[in-house]
Amino acid sequence: MKNTPFTHKHLALGAKMAEFAGYNMPISYTGINDEHATVRNNAGIFDVSHMGEFILKGEHALELIQRICSNDAAKLVNGQAQYSCFPNKEGGIVDDLIVYCLEQNSSYMLVVNAGNMEKDWNWVNAHNTNNVEIHNISEKTCLLAIQGPNACKLLQPLVDVDILNLKYYTFVKGKFAGVDNVIISATGYTGAGGVEIYFEDKDDAANLIWDAIMNIGTSAGLKPIGLGARDTLRLEMGYCLYGNDINDTTSPLEAGLGWITKFTKDFTAKEILQAQKQAGVTRKLVAFEMVDRGIPRHDYIIKNEQGEVIGAVTSGTQSPTLGKAIGMGYVTTPNSSIDSDIFIEIRNAAVKAKVVKLPFA
Repeated sequence: MKNTPFTHKHLALGAKMAEFAGYNMPISYTGINDEHATVRNNAGIFDVSHMGEFILKGEHALELIQRICSNDAAKLVNGQAQYSCFPNKEGGIVDDLIVYCLEQNSSYMLVVNAGNMEKDWNWVNAHNTNNVEIHNISEKTCLLAIQGPNACKLLQPLVDVDILNLKYYTFVKGKFAGVDNVIISATGYTGAGGVEIYFEDKDDAANLIWDAIMNIGTSAGLKPIGLGARDTLRLEMGYCLYGNDINDTTSPLEAGLGWITKFTKDFTAKEILQAQKQAGVTRKLVAFEMVDRGIPRHDYIIKNEQGEVIGAVTSGTQSPTLGKAIGMGYVTTPNSSIDSDIFIEIRNAAVKAKVVKLPFA
């Protein structure tokens, strides 16, 4: 099991640790509900250094990204980022990712999921037919997410560039707590605002940056946050989790990701997905709130009022913000309309839920 450059910090803070994607990661410190509320109302710091980062360089870098990604990266200029996915040959999803434009047309960073790092690396290289220069910088890259409505205000004194006015899905590069060449990106997986910061793990940079954030933030209520709250926060926003809500057999159109699937260019499985769009999908990923008491869990069966199986739960939890159980799952298209009644099979009982509009909170 691998450690991140911050593992010793988590242990010293008494975090509950567990294996995630091959890494020893903090699940919680003070409790998921407390950490969740901290991010929603103030600011929290997540160690997400287990994520993967690939650099693509050269005159054909953009061409390669365009062929393997569903979204249109040609629209990106320096300092912009874009959510996308790698469609596979059957129209499923190899992974979802963020594309960073470091230098228009010639230098990009792809940020991929930790559990898919090797699969993604192989996928990108398998399609590299024009000798694009590709580097896997995951092992030497630290990634911290400082999330919450007060995150940027707390961090601004540590940075030599303006991050208070950083637009969503844009980034800047600057000096952070004395460390040079830090990418500060207005992205995240919580819907609560804030930034993610990328920097190389050298010259004690990890300790310098972590300590600086904690020193300036602790008195203002900033807390370290584990992966447990990261999951409840992303689910309240309806953000997909690879391996749960999307995978190699789910298409971006079924998952409600048509907005990142651009048919104005050629990409893997374009024809399959275009035909699917024209014909209409037979199932859709929906959000639902429990009407009756019960917590929906991954793979629980979903039925209609007649007791027929119409799908399965992909994600579910008790929402700390709403104080009620919420979830997402795939159902047949006729049962996907907002306000449709569906029933989750929990301990052999059909527990009533209602399809709702995202985000939950």
